[in-house]
Amino acid sequence: MSSLTIFEALRQSRRNIADIDARMLLQYVLNVNPAYLLAHPEQKLTTEQTQAFYLLTDRRALGEPVAYLTGRREFYSLEFNVTPAVLVPRPETELLIDLALARIPPQRPCRILDLGTGSGAIALTLAKHRPLAEVTAVDVSAAAVVVANANAARFKLRNVRVIEADWFEGVIGESFDLIVSNPPYVAGDDPHLAQGDLRFEPQIALVAQGEGLGCIRLIIGSAPAHLVPEGSLLLEHGYDQAEACRRLLREAGFTEVFSHPDLAGIMRVSGGWFRSFREEAAKMR
Repeated sequence: MSSLTIFEALRQSRRNIADIDARMLLQYVLNVNPAYLLAHPEQKLTTEQTQAFYLLTDRRALGEPVAYLTGRREFYSLEFNVTPAVLVPRPETELLIDLALARIPPQRPCRILDLGTGSGAIALTLAKHRPLAEVTAVDVSAAAVVVANANAARFKLRNVRVIEADWFEGVIGESFDLIVSNPPYVAGDDPHLAQGDLRFEPQIALVAQGEGLGCIRLIIGSAPAHLVPEGSLLLEHGYDQAEACRRLLREAGFTEVFSHPDLAGIMRVSGGWFRSFREEAAKMR
């Protein structure tokens, strides 16, 4: 196999995969940053580096996510370890972080629950930005819990606990100031599941019953029992589920219910505040 330069390797790979994917894979093989590729286009790859790069680009051409090929993905300026046991953190989920941080005063302790944590992207990002918060991350997948714990250790976070449990079963009797979740919300017959990166991601973290609303309905219905008075709930959901989420939130007793669009203009996160019946009764006296 003849020796290739960085420029030549990238040019050839563009025949089969996107340029951005090729650059990320070559950065991984060479263990360099993006600027290095731009500054050293004439650098020759070793035979081993060339073989490794071609192997990765072939796998990417078949649809395997870049994050699974490199074992990492940046999210909210943090680099997370990822494996095929967890969803790849996506840019649109950063909206959930923005909305959550706006509800968490940095100077006040609070308790946060992240349901279906996966790699821990949401829980650990919140814990990193709000060190006074106590964050609980829950996932039913033992393999996902391993990944989340590894990321917590990598970021040296001491204000996070990761629990292997099915939704609220791991926090019975506990209450939180904020509950967040990016739950499964894809319907089982959605054709997108057979396309692109989704083919390689864990179905348990993608698919929900009831036209994709099964997990959302369970979380909204159960959340009031685990929220302090004036606690809030934030949920990421599918592009066409905002109206249904708002209806479910109102039916569960949430107030100031809203949906917020992502950068593409798609309603991506819905939520609301919850006032307990005890608090409402006290106000009526």
